[in-house]
Amino acid sequence: MEKLWKYCLSLILLIGFSCGDSPELTPEERRAMAEEVFKEALQYGQGTPKCMQLIEKATLIDTTYAEAIRELSVAYLKRGLPHKWKPLFDRAVKHDPKTWLMSRGVIYLKSYRDYKKAIEDLDAADALTPDFVDYVAGHSIDFWRGMAYLGLKDYKNSIQYYDKHIQKETEETGEDWVELEAFLYRGIAYYEMGNREEAKLNFNKILQYSTRSADAKYYLSKILSESGQIDSAKAYIKAAKEDFELGFYNRRNYVEALRQVYWEDLDELEKKLDA
Repeated sequence: MEKLWKYCLSLILLIGFSCGDSPELTPEERRAMAEEVFKEALQYGQGTPKCMQLIEKATLIDTTYAEAIRELSVAYLKRGLPHKWKPLFDRAVKHDPKTWLMSRGVIYLKSYRDYKKAIEDLDAADALTPDFVDYVAGHSIDFWRGMAYLGLKDYKNSIQYYDKHIQKETEETGEDWVELEAFLYRGIAYYEMGNREEAKLNFNKILQYSTRSADAKYYLSKILSESGQIDSAKAYIKAAKEDFELGFYNRRNYVEALRQVYWEDLDELEKKLDA
């Protein structure tokens, strides 16, 4: 019976869309049909023609289906086509702001380095759910706000939000479960504002929980060299290069990580220490 119902709905939609008229379906029926088409689309590779065609069909069946609209935008984002990504993602936000507003803020942050727009979206998303801390892409909203303020070189606010994030994670699961990237960015914020001691504590915290981190060792080498401890600085930069070659450095897929360290940075510092 269920298969017959789906078939009848498909036939009604096909006839209705072919004639240029919208078939008389309830919102619930439209969403159910759109979800079936969207589910089929996900069986194909993301961004493939078949996948995109089916997702677009789902968004035509139900023009308020935010999840499908958002997924349709992803392929354009990954291909670096903001003029196609943004209108679609904005539509997803319009129809389901609680789910997608924070995600758009993170995209502004990671992909387009528009830190002000990122903060606007993150703050607005936080206001929609005042009773709990939101998470997206594996991190809390405070983690992402800390990164956005670091991008703006507003170190005080960056540290404030990373303090909140790290404190909450520590209280709920223990400090050893805090993502090392939080300590890295808080350390960088302290370093760039000139507080070398607090920066050092954060970079050492990374090495307390993971013996390999090209980023932490790079910054520790810089701090040691600035205080005249050249031999120790040389040891750290050598270790940083070893970690980098093994892939232990902060990076992201598709886009450059904020304050990403490159081999050239390590090489330049090593040469400076050897001079």
